[in-house]
Amino acid sequence: MSHTHQVLVIDDDPDLLQLLSMRLSAAGYRVHAVPSAEAALAQVAVERPDLVLSDVQLPGVDGMGLFDEIRARHPSLPVILLTAHGTIPDAVEATSRGVFSYLTKPFDGKALLDKIAQALALSTTAGETTPLDGEAWRADIVSRSSRMSELLTEARMVARSDASVLIHGESGTGKELLAQAIHQASSRAARPFVAVNCGAIPEALLESELFGHMKGAFTGALATHRGLFQAADGGTLFLDEIGDMPPALQVKLLRVLQERSVRPVGASQSIPIDVRILSATHRDLDAAMAQGQFREDLYYRLNVVALTLPTLAERREDIPLLANHFLAKLARKYDKRLNGFAPDAMKALTTASWPGNVRQLYNVVEQVSALATTPLIPLALVQRALRIPGVEILTFAQARQRFEREYLVGLLKLSDGNVSDAARLADRNRTEFYRLLQKHGLTPGHFRSDSPPQDPTVAD
Repeated sequence: MSHTHQVLVIDDDPDLLQLLSMRLSAAGYRVHAVPSAEAALAQVAVERPDLVLSDVQLPGVDGMGLFDEIRARHPSLPVILLTAHGTIPDAVEATSRGVFSYLTKPFDGKALLDKIAQALALSTTAGETTPLDGEAWRADIVSRSSRMSELLTEARMVARSDASVLIHGESGTGKELLAQAIHQASSRAARPFVAVNCGAIPEALLESELFGHMKGAFTGALATHRGLFQAADGGTLFLDEIGDMPPALQVKLLRVLQERSVRPVGASQSIPIDVRILSATHRDLDAAMAQGQFREDLYYRLNVVALTLPTLAERREDIPLLANHFLAKLARKYDKRLNGFAPDAMKALTTASWPGNVRQLYNVVEQVSALATTPLIPLALVQRALRIPGVEILTFAQARQRFEREYLVGLLKLSDGNVSDAARLADRNRTEFYRLLQKHGLTPGHFRSDSPPQDPTVAD
């Protein structure tokens, strides 16, 4: 069986270098063989390999020095070291620093091939190259599974048309990423991609958010607010969790799709729009229709093409790829040298159940990245993160700000937008309470039950 992976081999012994090259070529790998670390670094600069196999004892820069250089430039590139019997303690230390593995000479040919196969399977570089122009549309979707490959082929074909697409998938499977990829592969790629979560916006505010409102349409409407349909004009509007859209708004959305125009709250005329609709749901819309919670005519307009995202458990071969991809990203965020997962830690990730899918995996990797004290993530840290359901990590300031805003929104709803009552409930004076509302961009008038649907934040 032929491999597409390229292996860079470094050894100053010409006979061993030739033997290694022959062995790996016979196993189907593309091999580039060089006699020194300096030559290896020059080669990596020209063409990044999928794996580096190097002797520790080299003239000039040694194997560990080479590893440090490679790790600084390509953190996810796996390195296997070949060591003489006497340098085993050094090799053990090397693996704690992030070297994937080591083999002592003389080594068994099968053991070498097994180690290389294992390293490639657990590496982000395996099956993943810098996206070519033809692949740039789906650059954010990290995958090598056949299931995802079939889905992406279908998505790319669908992208060429203007047909409405309904994406099915459990929470955390990446529905918005797929919608973005479809937009990128379409003729609308240069125009806006606008996403709205229909389940996250209160019913009273969703109409204004989608369709906009006119200046003076209600108390506090200090300026005309363009809705998301207008913001997406010429491009793509992604309606996430469409199954959570209230029935009254479903009727209005259907009218917009039929007439290809929107009427903002308080406007006397409709505005023509040119928008492609992509929508997504984790709900069973057939059951929702049977219960009268979702309109059948709207369903058929949105579901011209249906795509279903697999759960993470259905694409387990992507877990090492995703985990390493997230680790490289989070290493930059936390400004740490994180080189990868210990083999048993990666095994724990690949065998976990993942009810929260890719989002949960990201949260788990973020937890271990924040807490890691060594470049190689150990099993114990992964096990701890898996025991605690993947939580979103916020700084104390972010968490306080989120709580404050949600608390204020709750008080305004409870007091029907009456600032004096809300301030009394909060045990704050009116001036201070107004300052808090201003800080969070909240307008009290938007919370009065007699005011029409609108945007909860201060209009700009």
